[in-house]
Amino acid sequence: MNDDDYDMIYKVILIGDSGVGKTNLLSRFTKNEFNLNTKTTVGVEFGAKKFVIDNSKVKAQIWDTAGQERYKSITSCYYKGAKGAIVVYDVTRKETFVNIDKWLLEFKKNADSDACYIILGNKCDLEETRQVLTEEGLSKSETYSIPFMETSAAEKINVEKAFNTLVREIHKNFLTLVKEEGNFSLEKENTVDINGLSGNKKKCC
Repeated sequence: MNDDDYDMIYKVILIGDSGVGKTNLLSRFTKNEFNLNTKTTVGVEFGAKKFVIDNSKVKAQIWDTAGQERYKSITSCYYKGAKGAIVVYDVTRKETFVNIDKWLLEFKKNADSDACYIILGNKCDLEETRQVLTEEGLSKSETYSIPFMETSAAEKINVEKAFNTLVREIHKNFLTLVKEEGNFSLEKENTVDINGLSGNKKKCC
């Protein structure tokens, strides 16, 4: 697909504590790259990827937000208009798992009410230093009734699958809404933007 060749565009946010691997998950998904020496994100970083779902050309705009508390006022404004969130913790750091509840609450307060979510336990290749059991991640996801996967950006484990799972769920929700409204056609002029159902693209903040 060309840069402008898509039917729908969905805004997705990566959230979670600093150092859980959000930037490398984004880099692995969008560019198939991994950098062991990735620096801490300051503010917000951005990536995008396009693929076809149910004969629709879909573009995912993915925003990688800083995990530090001091950037909270900057990153929270980027939640507006998001159709999905990838909530990431580090399986080798228990405190990042405990903070999943905080991140989900913060996102739900600012994002669209129909937003979709997935919880990722990242760095699952580091079994020797694991602090969070797989069963704990599954239990957390069951509490919120949302999908869960363990991933490794370093070893390319479940990264593609995780992003695709979320975007497909977002697209499914969108098509359901289209069907309920009954007057919406999937044409270029009806491209979904990052801040709402349809219309012209707008800046977030």
